[in-house]
Amino acid sequence: MKANRGQIERALDAPPQDIRFFLLYGPDEAGSQSLAKRLERAMGPQAERIDLDGATLKDDPARLSDEAASFSMFGDKRWIRVSGMGEESVPALTALLEAQAAGNPVIAVAGALKATSKLVKLALDHKAVMACISYQPDARESEQIAVGIARDGGLRLPSDLARRIVDLANGDRALMTGEIEKLILYLDAAPDRPREATAEALDALSADNPDTEVGPLVNAVLGGDLKAMHRELTSLSETGTAMASVIRPLLNRAMLIANIRTDFDASGRLDGAVEAAGKAVFWKEKGLVSRQVRQWDSPGIARVLQRLLEAERATRSGRGLGDLMVRHELLTIARQAARERT
Repeated sequence: MKANRGQIERALDAPPQDIRFFLLYGPDEAGSQSLAKRLERAMGPQAERIDLDGATLKDDPARLSDEAASFSMFGDKRWIRVSGMGEESVPALTALLEAQAAGNPVIAVAGALKATSKLVKLALDHKAVMACISYQPDARESEQIAVGIARDGGLRLPSDLARRIVDLANGDRALMTGEIEKLILYLDAAPDRPREATAEALDALSADNPDTEVGPLVNAVLGGDLKAMHRELTSLSETGTAMASVIRPLLNRAMLIANIRTDFDASGRLDGAVEAAGKAVFWKEKGLVSRQVRQWDSPGIARVLQRLLEAERATRSGRGLGDLMVRHELLTIARQAARERT
């Protein structure tokens, strides 16, 4: 059955016994991920989590219902998280819903799915399922989201700074969270010791280095050009550029690709989707961006965003470790792009 934001939040905070499956989908995948975190908190840190994906369920449709009915070997709570779920998982979901017993909640973040999707239709038509679609928030909603994220971390965020963060992140929830987390760490804020965000702190963390040109690296990584990537990394290393500085441009481009890809999947017209992005696509790079959109499907670019966000967090734990992780993630992303290009 269909659920709005308030209904799904209440259900994830206290999972009802009669709901076997939660489907979170839509173009705002970061919004869906934030909802999924609510179930994780509700289950508690001691709960056993089982991770599955669409490919696994395609090969073994009975696996989902088996896991949902199994007991934790440690006697703790148990829940199942599914990633990369699509049409191939319909038999697995059908088996779960038809099973005699299923005591462990199952949640899936499926990304952008069409209204005609068999998976979506099954979820919306069944009373043991709650399905919620997350749309990209408008500017006002994004500011409220930013203020809420900051509040949860013990940071008081004035509306003008919230607006700046929304602009920096192009309204993307995951990128906004990253910016706010940096502010929280920088100001040593916490729920038990709240701090006031300041323009000076945001300036210090968001300042761009005008001498660093990472555009060629961005295109090399997301375009799968391994030789060019290694060349650009060597050049940046010779100039002493910290790897943390390449994450933001990569995140911005990956988010752009994700948004265009969503429009492309819906309309089937790549040129129109690129044009709809407006000034976000520099006219000289329309060809490059178009090729990158073709290379990355929606689940693929969502994984890229997740990898980059994890790498960004690693850069805060120490320059050496962070740099190594960033390089590793860039190589992984570039190799995947190279495979998609062939």
